[in-house]
Amino acid sequence: MTHATTLADTHLRLVWPQWQGAGAAVVGELAPEFPLDTARRGYAVGTAVLEAVLPPHDGPTATVPVTLTDDGLAERDGVEAKSAVVGQLESALRVIGDHDPARITTLGGECSVSVAPFAELARRYGDDLAVIWIDSHPDIGTPDSDYHGYHAMAVAALTGHGDPDVLKLLPATVSPDRVALVGLHEWTDDDFPNVADWGIRSFGPDELRASTQPVLDWLAATGCSRVAVHFDVDTVDSDEIGLGLGFVPGGLTGGEVRRVVADIDRAADVVGLTVAEFIPRQVMHLQRILNGFPLLRGR
Repeated sequence: MTHATTLADTHLRLVWPQWQGAGAAVVGELAPEFPLDTARRGYAVGTAVLEAVLPPHDGPTATVPVTLTDDGLAERDGVEAKSAVVGQLESALRVIGDHDPARITTLGGECSVSVAPFAELARRYGDDLAVIWIDSHPDIGTPDSDYHGYHAMAVAALTGHGDPDVLKLLPATVSPDRVALVGLHEWTDDDFPNVADWGIRSFGPDELRASTQPVLDWLAATGCSRVAVHFDVDTVDSDEIGLGLGFVPGGLTGGEVRRVVADIDRAADVVGLTVAEFIPRQVMHLQRILNGFPLLRGR
């Protein structure tokens, strides 16, 4: 294999423990058992757990630097923690650019960690890339929305809508007619019209209980041979297991999610995969218990 071929086939594992995109008020409401500082940074803990439990990666691994301080958390231009999320978006794009990968697996972090890798894959593959966003929520908010958490704006940014400072950084966007929301069944009324207005297709859990065929038919109609898959763990029915920040009942079961992703993998070349929004509550409780133990205080 030539050096050029090796570079062209690079599969990057991107570790991005971003937590700032989740709005503080919502985090406090949905994880009241923790102090707010602990709850907000739970996304970083979740990223570390994912990195620890997943199989070793046969390729380069890179980490996006994410501060754990309160720097850059102020709301600006309708985006909470805008300075932090824009700065870390720039860093992520630089890290990805250093590897020029053909495939990217991203471990997050809140939902916005898909924006940089999927935008880079859109630059590489153009109209041959579809995005399947597996999530209970549509993530199509904008700075004009009632909720100013950036993680709820991720799909909007990927489709070219939203904050201009974010959009000008992206190497490419994805046409809304090549984006599907899978497992969608919870949304805010002020944002939901964007799904239809922009031409994004959505599939609720009940449409996919028996078969993935509706999504596969949509994917075939796009004509795309490559796909980037975003998986927000809160898609899994919280009556089965609570994995995300909020407990959302009525979603896809764990088995249904596995079947949907496996069917997509058979139907197209999966060049991007993100796992996002994991909040490991038991680990965070243990973290609190151990806080201050002798020999564990750090520097």
